[in-house]
Amino acid sequence: MNLKSERRGIHVDQSELLCKKGCGYYGNPAWQGFCSKCWREEYHKARQKQIQEDWELAERLQREEEEAYASSQSTQGAQSLTFSKFEEKKTNEKTRKVTTVKKFFTASSRTGAKKVAQEKIVKQGQLGRERNADNILRDLKEIFTPSWELASPTEVLAGKLKEIQEAKAPSPSINRQASIETDRVSKEFIEFLKTYHKPGQDIYKQCKLFLDTMNHKRDLSIEEQSECAQDFYQNVAEKLQTRWKVPPEKVEKAMDQIEKYIMTRQYKYVFCPETTDDEKKDLAVQKRIRALHWVTPQMLCVPVNEEIPEVSDMVVKAITDIIEMDSKRVPRDKLACITKCSKHIFNAIKITKNEPASADDFLPTLIYIVLKGNPPRLQSNIQYITRFCNPSRLMTGEDGYYFTNLCCAVAFIEKLDAQSLNLSQEDFDRFMTGQTSPKKQEPDSFSPDVCLGVKQMYKNLDLLSQLNERQERIVNEAKKLEKDLIDWTDGITKEVQDIVEKYPLEIKPKNQALAAIDSENVENDKLPPPLQPQVYAG
Repeated sequence: MNLKSERRGIHVDQSELLCKKGCGYYGNPAWQGFCSKCWREEYHKARQKQIQEDWELAERLQREEEEAYASSQSTQGAQSLTFSKFEEKKTNEKTRKVTTVKKFFTASSRTGAKKVAQEKIVKQGQLGRERNADNILRDLKEIFTPSWELASPTEVLAGKLKEIQEAKAPSPSINRQASIETDRVSKEFIEFLKTYHKPGQDIYKQCKLFLDTMNHKRDLSIEEQSECAQDFYQNVAEKLQTRWKVPPEKVEKAMDQIEKYIMTRQYKYVFCPETTDDEKKDLAVQKRIRALHWVTPQMLCVPVNEEIPEVSDMVVKAITDIIEMDSKRVPRDKLACITKCSKHIFNAIKITKNEPASADDFLPTLIYIVLKGNPPRLQSNIQYITRFCNPSRLMTGEDGYYFTNLCCAVAFIEKLDAQSLNLSQEDFDRFMTGQTSPKKQEPDSFSPDVCLGVKQMYKNLDLLSQLNERQERIVNEAKKLEKDLIDWTDGITKEVQDIVEKYPLEIKPKNQALAAIDSENVENDKLPPPLQPQVYAG
């Protein structure tokens, strides 16, 4: 097999994989090209800006209400004092509603930044909003809900518990399996923390507190839960380094165990939740990959020769690893599957080219592996890793590099077009609709070492492709003939109708019957008698 060295449409500069803010870490398409750290900073800036705008809007609405009320009071000064109590009650009601609306426009304090020091007034306002959260909800419910529909806190709690119980639950076998795995991970985590002595106890308490907090935040969006997890990772890592003076190499191991312990318990709640469109994206990507089944390694310039047994084994292992990613529950384990898949790809390229693989060789091959394997729930796994993996793993190291390339590969597949494959738009559309398939490699282009069976296989595939094209032409001609026959029949029918309308058929009455020749001639009796036979003597 001759491998072309030209690059057609697939080339990513390594600088494009880095954070677009220039911090030196790896970026991610899910974070708009930022790394985890820069993305959180940009997110908090946007969030604080939105909070400030909402606060200013609430204050402006309150001032307008107060000015309107003051003007109305000045014009009604001469009214009877009998309305004073009514006006006072009205004033209190308006003030309460305005305050409620102002609180409603104020963002929750749980989305605020953890590190940035706030001013004293802002802190007090946030603490007040946290203490009055239940009151705000109750006030809003009193305003917009009729009194007979209001339920007691006990009834609300019972309803929530009923909803949780009625939520879809996995089968008993899956529950038992998850419980066994959770118990195993918990025991391993406790044994691991014993080596840390006093810091280990504090770490365990922090993890239990975080899990309890997350259990009470099920109603939050998945982005807010992700923020909580990322904040927890950052706070624990800082405490390990500063307060507990843990060496850097042990900090990384501890963070891996913490992530494993937490996400094993949170997996069923935060992986592909129903409140997101992750499942919809999974189906769209799977449908897209199935439609691109005709893409060949030559179109992507994949420098891999699958006819070499070792290379073929590497390709199979890479596909197995990328598919196995969906069976893992911990983000780090999913990243490990991506890393193993990528290393098999590098080995396959190295064996084929007899030289180390480059980054330009890796990305097209990774795209080919994804197209050939069609991993299940690909988008859900990418989003899960992005949201709940330890951010230090995604920003640096080989795990972060391979994961960023996988995100680029998925983005390329979603936007793949005719130009990317150096095809005409007409051929690309025909391949996508299944009208035809690309021509296979000609037998003459094979190397002499290729076995006869492979050559015969490609000959048969080429013959089948030609037969398929001939069949399509016959079907098209048959449809055209059928249309012509229908048009001819309609034309003849129309001509007959026109002739009948132009020359209508006239039916004349029946004529009188003629007299029989043998009947008696009543009118003329002078006719000679009939001839009589005569006999002649011979």
